[in-house]
Amino acid sequence: MTATTNTSTRSVKLLIVAVVAAAGAALVSAGGSDGGAASVPGDSDLADAAVRFLATLDAGALDRATYELGDEERFDWKFVPTSRNGLPLKDMTLAQRSAAHDLLATAMSAQGYLKAGAVMELERILGILEGRPERRDPEDYYVTVFGEPGPDQAWGWRFEGHHLSLNFSSPAGAITITGPAFMGANPAVVPSGEKAGWRPLGKEEDIARALFVSLDESQSAAALIAEEAPRDIITRDDREATLAEFSGIPWHDLRPAQQAALLALIGQYTGNMAADAAHEWTTRIQADPSGIHFAWAGSAEVGEGHYYRVHSPAFLIEYDNTQNDANHIHSVWRDLENDFGGDALARHYETGTGHQ
Repeated sequence: MTATTNTSTRSVKLLIVAVVAAAGAALVSAGGSDGGAASVPGDSDLADAAVRFLATLDAGALDRATYELGDEERFDWKFVPTSRNGLPLKDMTLAQRSAAHDLLATAMSAQGYLKAGAVMELERILGILEGRPERRDPEDYYVTVFGEPGPDQAWGWRFEGHHLSLNFSSPAGAITITGPAFMGANPAVVPSGEKAGWRPLGKEEDIARALFVSLDESQSAAALIAEEAPRDIITRDDREATLAEFSGIPWHDLRPAQQAALLALIGQYTGNMAADAAHEWTTRIQADPSGIHFAWAGSAEVGEGHYYRVHSPAFLIEYDNTQNDANHIHSVWRDLENDFGGDALARHYETGTGHQ
């Protein structure tokens, strides 16, 4: 309870008013605050963009960038600085980089593409702040394609580097599935320099905090799962995201304005997706939000360590901001049924039309 009752930040409390006012439009548009998802092409366009990217590669680059759809590499996703497989932007020609960015822009909404670009830009800024720019490379992000892209066959692809792991799956005849989708921000708030005050993932933080501080005493007692926030997201980079139980306050115990705020928070994550995928999630969540739980851990004071999650039988959102004096965000969207194509891809292979 201390985390709630000690919060006196007037701007945070006032934010709930603005959140509620825009919440309905945020989720209905499925494009988040920028409304970009509505203009994003469909799965056929995504396959075409992938084919165009692959056509720019010579034999050596093609060998680095492509894997069989069933290869275990597909599930080896990471969000920390480490060695990776695939073809990095830094090893691409200008034409190849342009095609890679076109593929990413086609796979996401305008909001999502801008956030991904911001995460990469933060890598450059982090190098300056640390005084070792050689260690932080905004072009050390890798494209990996799994299977053969096409609108009538199953395939997938990944865009990944430090603080960014975006995994896309396209079972034949199905809407492109996004997950896991990880975005991080270090620093969460740029402390100095030309972009001082910049917060690429600020809405993910502000909307959740505004929701939490709007809870009354009994509600906050249900929502608060720990006085101290964990040091990272609980599910880490596991192949399957599993939590032992649903924790926090259930949907039906929230007031209508709080439910609207929770939908706005979810919209910050679904709004990163391309139009069809975002619209499908919007429709599904609005049809039956009853299984959704919202949980908070840590302090509600701005600048102090905190964690939240939004958990339902169908999806999981985790967010953590504790490292580097609570100026380092890790956030992830997990599709609990169809990460990496999951059940949708399994159903595709059961029909006998699978392509390897």
